[in-house]
Amino acid sequence: MPSAYKKYNCIIVEDEPIAAEILENFISRDPELNLIGKCTDAVYASSLLSIHDVDLMFLDLHLPVVKGFDFLRKVKNPPFVIVTTAYHQYAVEGYELDIADYLMKPIPYERFQTAVGKFKHLMEAEDALLEVSERDFIFISSGKKQVKIILHDIFYIESLREYIHIHTKAGCFTFKMPISKIEETLHPTMFTRIHKSYIISRSKIEVKSANMIQINGKKLPVGRTYKALLEL
Repeated sequence: MPSAYKKYNCIIVEDEPIAAEILENFISRDPELNLIGKCTDAVYASSLLSIHDVDLMFLDLHLPVVKGFDFLRKVKNPPFVIVTTAYHQYAVEGYELDIADYLMKPIPYERFQTAVGKFKHLMEAEDALLEVSERDFIFISSGKKQVKIILHDIFYIESLREYIHIHTKAGCFTFKMPISKIEETLHPTMFTRIHKSYIISRSKIEVKSANMIQINGKKLPVGRTYKALLEL
Protein backbone atom coordinates (compact mmCIF):
# COMPACT_ATOMS: atom_id res chain seq x y z
CA MET A 1 0.00 0.00 0.00
CA PRO A 2 1.37 3.42 -0.91
CA SER A 3 0.55 4.86 2.52
CA ALA A 4 3.17 2.56 4.06
CA TYR A 5 5.95 4.47 2.30
CA LYS A 6 7.69 7.57 3.50
CA LYS A 7 7.21 10.37 1.04
CA TYR A 8 10.00 12.75 0.12
CA ASN A 9 9.00 15.84 -1.84
CA CYS A 10 11.30 16.59 -4.74
CA ILE A 11 11.59 19.05 -7.60
CA ILE A 12 13.43 18.97 -10.94
CA VAL A 13 15.30 22.09 -12.06
CA GLU A 14 16.26 21.33 -15.65
CA ASP A 15 15.90 23.32 -18.88
CA GLU A 16 16.37 20.37 -21.28
CA PRO A 17 12.92 18.79 -21.82
CA ILE A 18 14.28 15.30 -22.58
CA ALA A 19 16.57 15.27 -19.52
CA ALA A 20 13.67 16.46 -17.34
CA GLU A 21 11.40 13.76 -18.77
CA ILE A 22 13.98 11.04 -18.01
CA LEU A 23 14.31 12.22 -14.41
CA GLU A 24 10.52 12.39 -14.03
CA ASN A 25 10.28 8.81 -15.28
CA PHE A 26 12.96 7.63 -12.83
CA ILE A 27 11.27 9.45 -9.93
CA SER A 28 7.88 7.90 -10.80
CA ARG A 29 9.40 4.42 -10.29
CA ASP A 30 10.25 5.17 -6.64
CA PRO A 31 7.15 5.08 -4.38
CA GLU A 32 8.99 7.16 -1.73
CA LEU A 33 9.59 10.11 -4.06
CA ASN A 34 6.82 12.62 -4.66
CA LEU A 35 7.49 15.00 -7.56
CA ILE A 36 5.83 18.31 -6.76
CA GLY A 37 7.18 20.38 -9.65
CA LYS A 38 9.44 20.75 -12.66
CA CYS A 39 11.01 24.05 -13.59
CA THR A 40 13.37 25.29 -16.25
CA ASP A 41 15.02 28.18 -14.43
CA ALA A 42 16.18 29.40 -11.01
CA VAL A 43 13.42 32.00 -10.63
CA TYR A 44 10.65 29.39 -10.90
CA ALA A 45 12.66 27.02 -8.68
CA SER A 46 12.93 29.71 -5.98
CA SER A 47 9.17 30.21 -5.96
CA LEU A 48 8.57 26.45 -5.67
CA LEU A 49 10.99 26.24 -2.72
CA SER A 50 9.20 29.13 -1.00
CA ILE A 51 5.75 27.55 -1.43
CA HIS A 52 6.50 23.87 -0.78
CA ASP A 53 8.40 21.87 1.80
CA VAL A 54 11.01 20.32 -0.51
CA ASP A 55 13.34 17.51 0.66
CA LEU A 56 15.31 16.92 -2.52
CA MET A 57 16.17 19.01 -5.57
CA PHE A 58 17.56 17.59 -8.83
CA LEU A 59 19.56 20.55 -10.11
CA ASP A 60 21.05 21.01 -13.57
CA LEU A 61 24.05 23.33 -13.48
CA HIS A 62 23.59 24.86 -16.94
CA LEU A 63 20.42 26.87 -16.46
CA PRO A 64 19.42 30.00 -18.39
CA VAL A 65 20.19 33.37 -16.75
CA VAL A 66 21.36 32.14 -13.31
CA LYS A 67 23.65 29.09 -13.24
CA GLY A 68 22.96 26.18 -10.88
CA PHE A 69 25.70 26.81 -8.29
CA ASP A 70 25.04 30.57 -8.23
CA PHE A 71 21.36 29.84 -7.59
CA LEU A 72 22.22 27.34 -4.85
CA ARG A 73 24.44 29.82 -3.01
CA LYS A 74 21.48 32.22 -2.74
CA VAL A 75 18.97 29.68 -1.41
CA LYS A 76 18.35 29.93 2.33
CA ASN A 77 18.03 26.51 4.04
CA PRO A 78 18.28 24.57 0.78
CA PRO A 79 16.98 21.02 0.50
CA PHE A 80 19.34 18.16 -0.26
CA VAL A 81 20.65 18.49 -3.81
CA ILE A 82 21.55 15.92 -6.45
CA VAL A 83 23.36 17.72 -9.25
CA THR A 84 22.82 16.68 -12.87
CA THR A 85 25.50 17.80 -15.31
CA ALA A 86 27.35 16.83 -18.45
CA TYR A 87 30.57 18.41 -17.16
CA HIS A 88 32.99 16.62 -14.78
CA GLN A 89 34.87 19.73 -13.74
CA TYR A 90 32.03 21.14 -11.62
CA ALA A 91 32.29 18.43 -8.95
CA VAL A 92 35.15 20.24 -7.15
CA GLU A 93 33.17 23.49 -6.85
CA GLY A 94 30.35 21.53 -5.27
CA TYR A 95 32.51 20.52 -2.30
CA GLU A 96 31.67 23.91 -0.82
CA LEU A 97 27.93 23.47 -1.30
CA ASP A 98 27.10 20.16 0.45
CA ILE A 99 25.93 18.31 -2.63
CA ALA A 100 24.43 14.88 -1.83
CA ASP A 101 25.61 13.39 -5.15
CA TYR A 102 26.47 14.09 -8.79
CA LEU A 103 24.79 12.47 -11.77
CA MET A 104 26.63 12.67 -15.06
CA LYS A 105 24.44 12.89 -18.16
CA PRO A 106 23.26 10.70 -19.76
CA ILE A 107 22.05 9.27 -16.43
CA PRO A 108 21.73 5.47 -16.10
CA TYR A 109 18.79 4.38 -13.93
CA GLU A 110 21.04 2.32 -11.62
CA ARG A 111 23.20 5.40 -10.94
CA PHE A 112 20.06 7.43 -10.21
CA GLN A 113 19.01 4.78 -7.67
CA THR A 114 22.41 4.98 -5.95
CA ALA A 115 22.16 8.77 -5.63
CA VAL A 116 18.62 8.62 -4.23
CA GLY A 117 19.79 5.91 -1.81
CA LYS A 118 22.47 8.29 -0.49
CA PHE A 119 19.85 11.00 -0.02
CA LYS A 120 17.50 8.65 1.88
CA HIS A 121 20.35 7.48 4.10
CA LEU A 122 21.04 11.09 5.06
CA MET A 123 17.35 11.79 5.72
CA GLU A 124 17.05 8.75 7.97
CA ALA A 125 20.25 9.21 10.00
CA GLU A 126 19.36 9.76 13.64
CA ASP A 127 20.60 12.53 15.92
CA ALA A 128 23.84 11.28 17.46
CA LEU A 129 25.25 11.68 20.96
CA LEU A 130 28.98 11.36 21.37
CA GLU A 131 30.66 9.80 24.38
CA VAL A 132 34.43 10.04 24.81
CA SER A 133 35.48 6.94 26.70
CA GLU A 134 39.15 6.16 26.23
CA ARG A 135 41.81 7.59 23.97
CA ASP A 136 41.78 4.79 21.41
CA PHE A 137 38.04 4.78 20.69
CA ILE A 138 34.84 6.78 21.04
CA PHE A 139 31.22 5.75 21.39
CA ILE A 140 28.58 7.52 19.36
CA SER A 141 25.00 6.91 20.50
CA SER A 142 22.46 7.07 17.72
CA GLY A 143 18.91 6.42 18.88
CA LYS A 144 19.12 3.30 21.05
CA LYS A 145 22.34 2.06 19.45
CA GLN A 146 25.88 2.71 20.61
CA VAL A 147 28.44 2.60 17.82
CA LYS A 148 32.06 2.08 18.82
CA ILE A 149 34.51 3.86 16.53
CA ILE A 150 38.18 2.85 16.80
CA LEU A 151 40.17 6.05 16.32
CA HIS A 152 43.06 4.32 14.53
CA ASP A 153 40.56 2.88 12.02
CA ILE A 154 39.31 6.31 10.91
CA PHE A 155 40.48 7.48 7.48
CA TYR A 156 38.61 10.78 7.41
CA ILE A 157 35.39 12.45 8.54
CA GLU A 158 33.18 14.19 6.01
CA SER A 159 30.52 16.79 6.79
CA LEU A 160 27.37 17.03 4.68
CA ARG A 161 24.97 19.67 5.90
CA GLU A 162 24.00 18.66 9.47
CA TYR A 163 25.37 15.12 9.07
CA ILE A 164 28.81 13.57 9.31
CA HIS A 165 30.15 10.49 7.52
CA ILE A 166 32.95 8.74 9.42
CA HIS A 167 34.96 6.74 6.87
CA THR A 168 36.74 3.85 8.59
CA LYS A 169 38.34 0.49 7.81
CA ALA A 170 35.08 -1.12 8.95
CA GLY A 171 32.93 1.00 6.64
CA CYS A 172 31.20 4.36 6.58
CA PHE A 173 29.03 5.50 9.51
CA THR A 174 26.55 8.39 9.24
CA PHE A 175 25.34 10.45 12.19
CA LYS A 176 23.33 13.63 12.57
CA MET A 177 25.93 15.80 14.25
CA PRO A 178 27.92 18.93 13.36
CA ILE A 179 31.52 18.23 12.38
CA SER A 180 32.64 20.79 14.99
CA LYS A 181 31.23 18.58 17.77
CA ILE A 182 33.35 15.55 16.89
CA GLU A 183 36.35 17.78 16.14
CA GLU A 184 36.37 18.91 19.79
CA THR A 185 36.88 15.32 20.98
CA LEU A 186 39.70 14.36 18.59
CA HIS A 187 43.35 14.86 19.56
CA PRO A 188 45.07 17.32 17.17
CA THR A 189 48.21 15.16 16.98
CA MET A 190 46.09 12.40 15.36
CA PHE A 191 43.46 14.40 13.45
CA THR A 192 43.46 17.66 11.52
CA ARG A 193 40.71 19.75 9.96
CA ILE A 194 41.73 20.44 6.35
CA HIS A 195 38.50 21.96 5.06
CA LYS A 196 35.17 23.11 6.46
CA SER A 197 33.83 19.71 5.35
CA TYR A 198 36.75 17.39 6.19
CA ILE A 199 38.80 16.14 9.15
CA ILE A 200 41.58 13.69 8.31
CA SER A 201 43.68 11.17 10.20
CA ARG A 202 47.29 12.37 9.88
CA SER A 203 48.69 8.81 9.84
CA LYS A 204 46.49 7.84 6.86
CA ILE A 205 47.79 10.53 4.46
CA GLU A 206 49.01 8.91 1.22
CA VAL A 207 49.65 11.99 -0.94
CA LYS A 208 49.89 15.62 0.16
CA SER A 209 50.03 18.87 -1.79
CA ALA A 210 49.09 22.48 -1.07
CA ASN A 211 45.51 22.00 -2.26
CA MET A 212 44.82 18.28 -1.88
CA ILE A 213 45.23 15.37 0.52
CA GLN A 214 44.78 11.77 -0.62
CA ILE A 215 43.58 9.20 1.92
CA ASN A 216 42.51 5.65 1.11
CA GLY A 217 42.58 6.57 -2.58
CA LYS A 218 40.18 9.51 -2.09
CA LYS A 219 41.34 13.02 -3.01
CA LEU A 220 40.14 15.63 -0.51
CA PRO A 221 40.40 19.41 -0.96
CA VAL A 222 42.44 21.56 1.42
CA GLY A 223 40.66 24.79 2.36
CA ARG A 224 42.68 28.00 2.27
CA THR A 225 42.11 28.74 5.95
CA TYR A 226 43.32 25.28 7.03
CA LYS A 227 46.61 25.08 5.09
CA ALA A 228 48.70 26.34 8.04
CA LEU A 229 47.35 23.57 10.32
CA LEU A 230 48.72 20.89 8.00
CA GLU A 231 52.27 22.09 8.64
CA LEU A 232 51.97 21.61 12.43
